[in-house]
Amino acid sequence: MGKPTGFMEYPRQVPGKLPIEERKQHYREFEIPLPVEQLREQGARCMDCGLPFCHTGCPLGNIIPDFNDLVYQGDWAEAIRRLHATNNFPEFTGRVCPAPCEEACVLGIIEPPVTIKNIENAIIERAFKEGWIKPEPPKLRTGKTVAVIGSGPAGLAVAHQLNRAGHMVTVFERADRIGGLLRYGIPDFKLEKSVIDRRLKLMEEEGIVFKTGVNVGTDLGGEQLRSIYDVIVMAIGSTRPRDLTVEGRDLQGIHFAMDYLPQQNRRVAGDAQAWTAQSWWFGGRGQDILATDRQVIVIGGGDTGSDCVGTANRQGAKSITQFELLPQPPQGRPEQQPWPYYPMKLRTSSSHEEGCQRHWSLSTKRFLGRDGHVTDLETVELEWLPNPSSGRLEMREKSGTLQRWPADLVLLAMGFTSPEPGGIVEQLALNLDPRGNILADENTYMTNVPGVFACGDARRGQSLVVWAISEGRETARAVDLYLMGRTSLPTKGEGDLPRR
Repeated sequence: MGKPTGFMEYPRQVPGKLPIEERKQHYREFEIPLPVEQLREQGARCMDCGLPFCHTGCPLGNIIPDFNDLVYQGDWAEAIRRLHATNNFPEFTGRVCPAPCEEACVLGIIEPPVTIKNIENAIIERAFKEGWIKPEPPKLRTGKTVAVIGSGPAGLAVAHQLNRAGHMVTVFERADRIGGLLRYGIPDFKLEKSVIDRRLKLMEEEGIVFKTGVNVGTDLGGEQLRSIYDVIVMAIGSTRPRDLTVEGRDLQGIHFAMDYLPQQNRRVAGDAQAWTAQSWWFGGRGQDILATDRQVIVIGGGDTGSDCVGTANRQGAKSITQFELLPQPPQGRPEQQPWPYYPMKLRTSSSHEEGCQRHWSLSTKRFLGRDGHVTDLETVELEWLPNPSSGRLEMREKSGTLQRWPADLVLLAMGFTSPEPGGIVEQLALNLDPRGNILADENTYMTNVPGVFACGDARRGQSLVVWAISEGRETARAVDLYLMGRTSLPTKGEGDLPRR
């Protein structure tokens, strides 16, 4: 490394944020980037550790020590080449990835880890600013055609890689805009949609065809699709939400998070009706879902729940309370999750900082209402005790802990169970695993139907954006090998340095 003693000389620094009351007034990103000199110092903190465990923490196998050192050396142009070699969309992961690489950082054993995620985002933004990111269409075309169903991070990654290999790629999206979860699931204050549009413009100039408003399986049948394209890649995500089937669930004012969040993204995009029939998640159509002056309860403690909190804060909720079924995690790394594993520890998001009461080990028993609309819900406290035979923790309700909470807007953010059944999945007669995900080989990503592949959340279940991009890249390599009998596309961590 260029600065072997950097980790001893420079403390960890992260970007600042706009004041809470200021950022709650808008839906723009609010991080304040570090100056270049401070970014160089953060790059210098990367140790000459010999065995960089950050590689194991990153699903993409990013060449992290290289680009950290290049930032310290001031060679930003080479840094973006190293970063793009393994990551098609660092502008996405640099914003929304939870950075498992940092939890695996060797320095993190004794000191706060290197700010890998922030350095990654700084590299790609510098590259766009300097005009280094330009369309690179393939020099030769193979004549092979590929249909990618779904335009989330997995679909975009597989399309990007296969286009590089010279195949003609068409991406189908049932919504009115490209981006999938990136577009309609992640709030603008975490990922402004101009960031997506900037990348999509490049991909179009490279020859990828995007078709929106096409619900494959309805507007375009499975057999018709197979007759047109040599390969079909299923990147349809895991969009079937986990429901809460308790008394009073049918009351008005109870919505899935993924009915609520896309609506606000549509408002920010300028749509006159956020609930337009173009909305492609499940309910909430024909009405606006707003938290303004409401007592909001968010059920579910993950990223989606946090996004609901941040959105409700900006809409001017009267109060926001968040419930989690599991016990409150510890502040630090649990003993049973030693370094370099990604620990289940207490994480406070920027949305939580803006205002939210959080409660753990609570189970919702029923909803109560008046005139058909929810007014309250009842919970019971849980205790988690080890099963004597299996050793696994099992939840038990604590007697005498029934509690009523006022609520006139309830948002269910308890995760997703599988891709939607029926439709194109049924038409193609694809096998499913016991959880309802599309069953595909772990090495070839091919389903039981020759020439039909699956990747991302549709195959592995609900996961991270970085895993979706990784699976998209791996699937592209498998598809290229299937079509051509050979492939020059890289596998994880191998990298394919783009042309200078």
